[in-house]
Amino acid sequence: MAPLADLYQVSMAYGHWRAGRHRAPAAAELFFRRPPFRGSFALGAGLAEGLRGLGRGRREPSQGDVAYLRSVLPSTIDDAFFDYLATLDASEVTVTAFPEGSVVFARVPFLQVKGPLLVVQLLETTLLCLINYASLVATNAARFRLLAGPDTKLIEMGLRRAQGPDGALSASKYSYIGGFDCTSNILAGKLYGIPVRGTIAHSFIMSFRCLEEVQPRELPPRAGGDPVDLAGLAVSWLQRVCDLLQTPPSKANQGELAAFVSYAVTFPCDFQGLLDTYCVRRSGLPNFCAVALALHQLGYQAIGVRLDSGDLAQQSKEIRGVFQACGAHFQVPWFGTIPIAVSNDISEQSLEEFRREGSEIDMIGIGTNLVTCPLQPSLGCVYKLVEVNGSPCLKLTEDEEKMTIPGMKAIYRLYDAAGHPFMDLMALEEEPSPSAGQELGIRVLGRLEETTKVIPTTVEPLHRTYFRDGQVCEPLPSLPEVRTHAQVSLNLLSPAHRRLHEPQPYPVAVTERLHQLFLELRQGS
Repeated sequence: MAPLADLYQVSMAYGHWRAGRHRAPAAAELFFRRPPFRGSFALGAGLAEGLRGLGRGRREPSQGDVAYLRSVLPSTIDDAFFDYLATLDASEVTVTAFPEGSVVFARVPFLQVKGPLLVVQLLETTLLCLINYASLVATNAARFRLLAGPDTKLIEMGLRRAQGPDGALSASKYSYIGGFDCTSNILAGKLYGIPVRGTIAHSFIMSFRCLEEVQPRELPPRAGGDPVDLAGLAVSWLQRVCDLLQTPPSKANQGELAAFVSYAVTFPCDFQGLLDTYCVRRSGLPNFCAVALALHQLGYQAIGVRLDSGDLAQQSKEIRGVFQACGAHFQVPWFGTIPIAVSNDISEQSLEEFRREGSEIDMIGIGTNLVTCPLQPSLGCVYKLVEVNGSPCLKLTEDEEKMTIPGMKAIYRLYDAAGHPFMDLMALEEEPSPSAGQELGIRVLGRLEETTKVIPTTVEPLHRTYFRDGQVCEPLPSLPEVRTHAQVSLNLLSPAHRRLHEPQPYPVAVTERLHQLFLELRQGS
């Protein structure tokens, strides 16, 4: 097992080994205490990476790993301990978990690990590292998707703002699970099969000064025939567009026009324009329309524009009006529907403003506020021991929120008649499963002093066994399948639990037997 762990995990492992407790059967749970972003839910992610790490852990640690641990641990440690570490693997570990992409709630174990005490202990940091950020960024992406609505395309473009290449790749992968459509990150596209998209930068446009710099400038019609001087054709269309828009052609920046022509000659079937390098209304918009109409005359169709500054919602409406006017005046029906993309430090607040003001935005590029999760930098997942040697464990603390719930558990989601989940229920593993239509007496966390009666219309067991006998034992879904599951899981939530601001708290409960065990252990401690 490779040492992706905190040093104290190995120190504690030595303590268990010295005491002869290292093979005692144990169980631990991974969960978070508070819902992120002041919402009610999270998306569980990172499971596949965790399971693959465990699969790699079937192999014994390298001699280099053991030698390094020997160099950083006290010299008084028995050599036989390092010999034991060299034989360590995950062959006796069992992992049960929610399917990746599932909606998960605070205090409910997303993942449970069973195995020898020493191994279960050593896996803590590894699993927290692989699941914490993955779940956080997937949840952040899901919030952006809920705000944008189902029809607006979302592109993740945080590579240059992420916390290093590892953070960037994770952000691309897990924002896709959370509902983004594509990424600008080429390596993420290669590794994970995520659709890759891009537009054009201001630097490309600023690098041109005049049409004389455009080489080549000729483009053959799409249907075939002699090449046409696209630059000359665009200049003639610029005059017609400016007459329609009642703006002088002299105000349109010639370097910008040259950049658009050069890009159009290079990518005639994928021409798109960045409109705000200079003045959108007097330069970017008429220059783009001129080149797009010149392309249309040759049988090609522009694919979109992007805005990166200013009042994005208002500008999108003005641009849509110009596109519609050009489409009607020049009898080009598709022109009025040219997609409009926006970027520029987009946040949740930005999307709320777009929705409040109304917009004509078709695609939104989001970077910093997606990949860095500035509203909450960590999900705060924890990994707690719940049973050792058949005896349930309970962590007692003056902070009630940090108390753990003892014992190995089965987790159920209870649904109402409308098909919405209304409660998650934790039961002891040996308890009979609750049945649909059966009245249940349960204790809701936060008000354990009273019994609550509920009658679920549907009961769903949430945990599946994914890892047993040293290997993944259930086929892992593809990334698109996880993404689809996440959207289905989110759509099942009631509007009260799905809303992003001041949502209705989602109740999590325990059975009477589990509550009784909790009381007995607390009193005994």
